[in-house]
Amino acid sequence: MTQTPLLSGFAYHSTAADVIAGIDLTGRRALVTGGYSGIGLETVRALASAGAEIIVPARSPDKARANIAKLGSLSARVKLMTLELSDPASVRRLAEDILAEGKPLHLLINNAGIMATPLARDADGREMQLATNHFGHFLLALRLKPALERAKGARVVALSSIAHRRSAFHFDDWNYLARPYDKWQAYGQSKTANALFAVGLNARGKAIGLRAFSVHPGGIMTDLQRALPREEMEILGWIDKDGTPNPLMKTPEQGAATTTWAATSPKLADRGGEYCEDCDIAALHTEDGPRWLQVSPYAVDPEAAERLWTLSQAETGTAW
Repeated sequence: MTQTPLLSGFAYHSTAADVIAGIDLTGRRALVTGGYSGIGLETVRALASAGAEIIVPARSPDKARANIAKLGSLSARVKLMTLELSDPASVRRLAEDILAEGKPLHLLINNAGIMATPLARDADGREMQLATNHFGHFLLALRLKPALERAKGARVVALSSIAHRRSAFHFDDWNYLARPYDKWQAYGQSKTANALFAVGLNARGKAIGLRAFSVHPGGIMTDLQRALPREEMEILGWIDKDGTPNPLMKTPEQGAATTTWAATSPKLADRGGEYCEDCDIAALHTEDGPRWLQVSPYAVDPEAAERLWTLSQAETGTAW
């Protein structure tokens, strides 16, 4: 996979409002999982401000309604639906309801996720971080193929993370049936899976004009940290003893920028499959590269993407 930065003109501190300026999404439909909190809500705000109509599926309808209301007049562009990503039946129902409308879906943003949670498994016995972050989104995207195809130029953005550097995808024991469970390794594996999903989907989507990208949004304090004890976040350097976030952390508005850029930038019209960070395509990481920047080659490896695609189709019972 070629990972060549474009020198986009945006950078670390750019916001979603910065990158969406001048872009017209009138008549476009988007779906943003987890679009009712954190960087998901800011992504919805940016897309709505450019004229898009947005579906926000939520596992917590009351919280979603309250947060979407904070968008003011832009909330009129948002349609709330129900989704539990770790429940395949819920994913299928959502997709069926959307397809029944017979409309195109121009943007699919796989934003929702969980991080560093204790060992848990979904109803099919799959490790919960991978089940939620990868398999749920994989199933949703494949089920929505007819709507994406109608768009004639759709984009799919999968939120990965620099945490992919914690783990390649362990094909020999991805479900932690033999090796000890490590919550950070499991999270890293799921984020590698998100990046590989974009590579696999982009390869298949070219036939229908679809482009797919993965993104590292940056470090942001949001509900994503809800499973972490405060003491652990202090050790990680994310907050100080008073609970004040590290000044290097991005704001939610900045954290939504790379997602928004990958979903809408005209500069990406002829690209696809790349991992993006700081509103640009990331460079491939090398042994002497920076610790928390760039993408590991294994996360954008086409052969690994094909292996994961085959595995994911078998696990979800869905084929492209």
